[in-house]
Amino acid sequence: MDLNDLKKAWDQFSSREKEKELDEKALREMLRGRTKSLIEKIERNIKIGFGIIFLLIILLVVDDLILSPVLAKSIDKDIEVPAWLIVISLFSYVFLFATFIYFVIKYYRIKKECDITCELTKTLNKTIHILNLYQRMFYFGLLALILSFTINFIAGFYIGLLYEAENIGITADQIKTTDILLPAIFGLFILLLITGSLFLFFRWGFRRLYGNYLAKLKLTLAELNEID
Repeated sequence: MDLNDLKKAWDQFSSREKEKELDEKALREMLRGRTKSLIEKIERNIKIGFGIIFLLIILLVVDDLILSPVLAKSIDKDIEVPAWLIVISLFSYVFLFATFIYFVIKYYRIKKECDITCELTKTLNKTIHILNLYQRMFYFGLLALILSFTINFIAGFYIGLLYEAENIGITADQIKTTDILLPAIFGLFILLLITGSLFLFFRWGFRRLYGNYLAKLKLTLAELNEID
């Protein structure tokens, strides 16, 4: 190979490397733009999520503290909702709301840090980490809420059973098993229907607000890692 051939080969190699470098740079900019767009949508959905959770908890608190006691009194003035049931319900609401507030604080702290110092890969890793963490905390909070509903439902069934027994002049232990079997099965069906619907609604809401964007952020990170 003479000097001209060597120079030509080198020029071709340099051209390919330059094109590759330009392609990688363009791809990085595309991924950066996609990441920015996803983060902006997540921030928008954080505000929507806050409104939904806050409104839902307000409605549940009003039901526990006002509507349910009024309904019980309308049936019989001697019926009272046990204070410990209200405490359990309020604890589950506070826990669910606290997980969201914790996520918001951590998310914006990471965003503020990464707006100043983070490169794209670090931004993606940190954002994905906090979303994964919130996903676990969210489902744990949802479990606490469903458990609270279950306890309240069972307690309500038992209180209703005592009320009916008192109306017919017998004690609870005098009620035949066959007399409560059908209401118990029906109650269990209603409980499963309510808790199942609640779980599916919250899971759909989480995926709609955050889950889909979390999957896209992970895909973006995978594509970025392929470049590196």
